[in-house]
Amino acid sequence: MPVISTAGLARTFQTKHGPVEAVRGIDLTVSPGEILGFLGPNGAGKTTTLRMLTTLLPPTGGAATVAGHDLARDPAGVRRKIGYVAQSGGVDPSVSVREELVTQGRLYRLGKAEAAARAEELATELDLTELLDRKCGALSGGQRRRLDIAMGLTHRPVVLFLDEPSTGLDPGSRADLWDLIRKLRADHAMTVFLTTHYLDEAEALADRLVIVDNGTVVAEGTAAALKAEYGGSPDATLQDAFIAITGRGAAQPDAAPLAV
Repeated sequence: MPVISTAGLARTFQTKHGPVEAVRGIDLTVSPGEILGFLGPNGAGKTTTLRMLTTLLPPTGGAATVAGHDLARDPAGVRRKIGYVAQSGGVDPSVSVREELVTQGRLYRLGKAEAAARAEELATELDLTELLDRKCGALSGGQRRRLDIAMGLTHRPVVLFLDEPSTGLDPGSRADLWDLIRKLRADHAMTVFLTTHYLDEAEALADRLVIVDNGTVVAEGTAAALKAEYGGSPDATLQDAFIAITGRGAAQPDAAPLAV
């Protein structure tokens, strides 16, 4: 049974210039334990789709279930089962890593002792133990990203949504992050829904890629299958296939708050 399933998922924004169909009908399924790479050029609809699946934005059409909960009828049930790591992160630079993790546990209604124990557990798993008493503002980019992910794992979610997780990281930190994502899947059979504008990252991590453009799914498959079908030559890259599919270059981070 799919852990994520959508049928005709759509979102229309009402603007002063009239309606804008950001997502025109997304059909997709994600299997338990799968790492799905969700790709698309700017304005393709990937950010809006991600916001709908994480309950941050209500759909205006279609249907979806996430981790067994209906997106429209039971958004609270969805939130209990998912972790979401935003591109910008959300830690308080003035508090310690330990305080941030314990506070996150308390927000998920863990008791004080349980929240403290969960903080230690997450710190061990994500290599943050030596940083527990360091202020979040003093962390490197890679360390902050590990903390962001630790916070998203506090309640042991079934699905982890990662929005552009390696943006701004140096190559070494990116490689460490990739290893961490693989470890989460290997150790916990966790489903990972990954948006990224780095095609090498998508190819390295994802079991399957879904490419959206103009608010719909325009291609899906493994990186190898997409290169073979759309690349045009035996030596084709994923970038070649992406351009052939969308007519545009590799996706870039969405700049505007309401980018779709």
